[in-house]
Amino acid sequence: MPDLGAAVGAATDAATISPLALFLQADIVVKVVMLGLVLASIWTWAMIIGFSVTLRKASRQSSSFEEDFWKAEDIDRFYEARGKSDFPAAKVMAAGVTEWRRSTAQKVIDRDGTRDRLGTAMSSMIAAEVDRLSDRLNILATIGAVAPFVGLFGTVWGIMRAFTAIAKEQNSSLAVVAPGIAEALFATAIGLFAAIPAVIAYNRFSHGINRMESKLTRFADGFYSTLSRELEAQR
Repeated sequence: MPDLGAAVGAATDAATISPLALFLQADIVVKVVMLGLVLASIWTWAMIIGFSVTLRKASRQSSSFEEDFWKAEDIDRFYEARGKSDFPAAKVMAAGVTEWRRSTAQKVIDRDGTRDRLGTAMSSMIAAEVDRLSDRLNILATIGAVAPFVGLFGTVWGIMRAFTAIAKEQNSSLAVVAPGIAEALFATAIGLFAAIPAVIAYNRFSHGINRMESKLTRFADGFYSTLSRELEAQR
């Protein structure tokens, strides 16, 4: 009895089912699907690298800023030296100092109103920084959710071509259906290759942004308490 593996190997060599050959032999619809998924994968990895650098830099700068801030003896002097930096913790401090100066510039200070405005100003800046850091993060979620289904569409289309080849050749041997099935599965693989990193990265970056928001909120609460005590001292 002849060896089935040897027969298939003779009928369909490795070059015929290589990734490049599968793409070149694929139907135009499957080619479009594959190209779209490859572009989505490239975009995903570019965003992963960009977000990683941005979050790491923002976290490192904010941590260093907060550490130096709590060691400072003069808030006004520290603000003039470092309060205009372009990273989250510095912007939260700047929002608080700016509102403090506006509210205490009056001859009669509304202490309750000043406290409310200080809290609102810093909370708004935290929200703005979180929105800035998470900008385009939804793209990763979209790719992670959509890419598998796009790949599945290419799979279904490729299998349909395989069955069409069976009907045309009136032969159901592996040599006839292997190319169509292979290109179908290849489309699925590309879809997963784009989706899996996108989902993992989205969850990881969402966690990182939540941690950054919590860190900024704690810093704002501490700064708010400092300014509140200053208001009491001016009574």
